[in-house]
Order: sequence, then structure tokens, then C-alpha cells
Amino acid sequence: MRYRKKPRRSRVLVADIGSTITKLSAFDGIDRAESSLPAEGVRFLGQGTALTTVAEGDVRIGLDAARRDLEKSHGVDTSEVLLMAASSAAGGLRMTVHGLTQDMTLRAAREASLGAGAIVTFTTAGLMTQDDIDEIRRIRPNIILLAGGVDYGDRSVVVENARAMALLEQAVPVIYAGNRAARGEIVRTLEGAGMPLFVVDNVYPRIDELNIDPVRKIIQEVFARHIITAPGMEKVKEKVYGSIIPTPGAVMAATELLARVMEDVMTVDVGGATTDVHSVTEGSPEYVRKSISPEPRSKRTVEGDLGVYVNAAHIVSAAGDALDSVKEVMPIPETEEARQVSVKLARWAVDLSIWRHAGEVRVAYGAQGRSELVEGRDLTAIKTVIGTGGALTRLGMGMEILHNIKPDPRKSKLLPPRDAVVYMDRNNIMAAAGVLASQFPEATETLLLESLGVAGRYSRVTKPDGYTDH
Repeated sequence: MRYRKKPRRSRVLVADIGSTITKLSAFDGIDRAESSLPAEGVRFLGQGTALTTVAEGDVRIGLDAARRDLEKSHGVDTSEVLLMAASSAAGGLRMTVHGLTQDMTLRAAREASLGAGAIVTFTTAGLMTQDDIDEIRRIRPNIILLAGGVDYGDRSVVVENARAMALLEQAVPVIYAGNRAARGEIVRTLEGAGMPLFVVDNVYPRIDELNIDPVRKIIQEVFARHIITAPGMEKVKEKVYGSIIPTPGAVMAATELLARVMEDVMTVDVGGATTDVHSVTEGSPEYVRKSISPEPRSKRTVEGDLGVYVNAAHIVSAAGDALDSVKEVMPIPETEEARQVSVKLARWAVDLSIWRHAGEVRVAYGAQGRSELVEGRDLTAIKTVIGTGGALTRLGMGMEILHNIKPDPRKSKLLPPRDAVVYMDRNNIMAAAGVLASQFPEATETLLLESLGVAGRYSRVTKPDGYTDH
């Protein structure tokens, strides 16, 4: 198979190299869709799958197996194609995040990191200690995000934290997204220590204002330029057109694209290692007025303990007696018994992950009497719920699971309304679509709507930012 570095023909392969499964999706008519003509020629040709082969020492083994499966199962000619890719292999994009206060800059920085597709492995608020530095050394993160202070506010803490990081003696890329008044000293300190540094606008420039998009974009750029940790990924990178982006970031990009035509959208992505929930919504006006802190329009939460294969034991533990019969789990269920086990795990992964993603109503009593406060994500304005990931799209019960999201028995959670419309990503291409979206936005929208089974039912409300007709 020959991969091209520049698009000359319309056939595109998108690899999604996950922690458990490698998928290779084939599309045709992509170039034609980006002309001024209607995107009539855009087609999903099929998808090949194989186990990811990090343990074997080279992810290309699994990628080649997925290619052979694509050719055999769908008759797709994979010669002379354009290759694009996303990846969460080798544990994905590990980040540590450090801010000034728990509820302000740290929270804003964490939201930005998760939205970009990162796995936040460690956070600190306030002055960092020697124990914190030791923990960062132990984790060996792919990227460090340093924030702190509103613009022209307190600068002492973030400057001291930069000095502490300079003692790490690790060439870890650092993104600085804090008080602009401290930039000069941050640059001198970290670049002087030999650490790659990327400076962006403050993630929390003013009280109650989040500015996460610049951070999200630079995280994905740093990932593409510096972070190829899975064995064999460097060779894959040489053959890819564009950047390899984190798989969760790709799913978020696809969700945001759908929100342009479907308005308030939530995507649930159940995988072998994690379950991610992505929501794009402003929330209901009733609850927005009661919110104790701002929420980003686009938000992702990752539940690293709710994968239906790698972390199945955690789901069993969280579910208690309901799953006490689960003993053995297969990465790709091949028997009816194994399928039923995976369905049970997926059902609980969906409920638990949405409960964690959703905010809640709390009652407070003060001088004015009883009042209600909203903490966290308000999902009550969600109009559309989308299921993706193999556990939902390939086991035959995804629609039923999403139609029957249970309420959290312990808390008053702000869950999607019962009349929210549920769609399944039938072709399991959300991650692939997110990769395509940066280069081929109109084709991507067409492919996504077809995968949801609603092609022709929605008309474009607005074009993606920066997009112009060719």
C-alpha cells in the first residue's frame, strides 16, 4: 500500500489507533465535496479493524491487519490513498495541569486540556511543593500546562511554580496559559531550563470568563509535533497527511461540527480503556442563572476507570451486585455470552460516565432564605444524544442503552431530557470524521449525517470557522 503526502485523488483512509482496537475507515469523493458543488459524491466505503499492537512493539502491525480486514471485508482498494490519523495508543496524551486556585484557573485549564483530548493525570492549585515536582517526575507527562492568575492580577504564584518546574530536569513541553503580566519571567525561566515552551492567551483572563480554545488548539499542535510515544508511531507519522491528533479531540471536533446543525448535542464514546462524554451546549436559561461558576460551551469528561475491556473490573466494582456475575471479558466479543457481558458493561459505563459529566442542583440557606445553586454541567438543554465507540455501535444494544439512561439515585443531576433524540454513529466514524473535519468540513458533515441516518433531514446553519467556499 502506498500512502500519499498530498491529496491528488478523492480516496482517503483515516486510522484511529486506540488503546485496544485499531480502526481504518475508507472514504471516497472527499475532494469533490470541497468544491463549490453539492457533496453528492462523498461515500463511506467501509471500516477494517484489528487489535492494537503496542504490546507487540509496533502499532503498524495492527494497522496493517486493519488494512487487510478492510480489503477483505469491504473490497476496498487501498493503493494510492491519502492517509490521515488519530491516536490514543500508549495511554493517550498524558498531561499535568497547574493553576492558582482550584475553582478558577485550575478548573479552566483542566477543561481546556480535556477538551483537546488529553488525559489529565495530576493537578495542583497554589504553590507547588517538592512532593508535587517529584510526582511530575514519576508520571513523566507528555505536556505540562501552567496557568495562574487573571490578566494583570497576582503573578507571584505562577512565577514560583515556573521556577519549581525548571528543576524537573526533563525536556517536557510546557504550555503557559496564565497571567500575561508574568509572561516575560516565565519565558526566561523555562526556556533557560531547556524546556520547550508554548505561550498562549490566558485560559482565565477575567473573573467568570473562560478562554479555552487557544489552549485546546496548541495542545493538539504540541501533541502532533512532539508526542509520538507508541512504538512504530513515528513511522506512521511520516506517512500521514496533516497531523496525528488525539482521538478524544477528534471526537470532540466531530461533535462540535454536528452541533452547528443539530444545536445542543451530547456524544457518549464507550471504548475498551475509557468512556468519554462530550457535550456542546449553553445549558437551560433557568439553570444558567443559578450557576456558581462558568462552564465552557464545549466540554469533555474522560472516565479512565470505565473502559469495557481494559478497565472492566472498575465498572464491575462501581456497579456492585448488578454485575457480580461478570468474570471474563473479551476485547472483541465472539460469542453471544461474551456479547451480553460487554452489553452489561457498556450500559453501566454509559450511566456512570453521564452522571459524572452532569452537574447538579444544590440547596443553600442564607440571609435571603432557601436558594438553589447549580454546580457543574447543565445537560437539560440537550436535544440530541449520539452514541459512538465499538461497545455501542457494534453490540446491537446501543440505541436501547442511550434511550434508557438511568437517573443518579444519590444526587439531583441535570441530565438530558427524556425526549432528547438518540442517534447511533452506525459506521463508528466519529473519530475519523473529527480528523477529516480540519481539512474537509463539508464532506465531514455529509458523512456524519449519513452515519447517523439523518442525511437530508438537517440543513447547514453555519459553516465551520474559517471555512470559505472553493
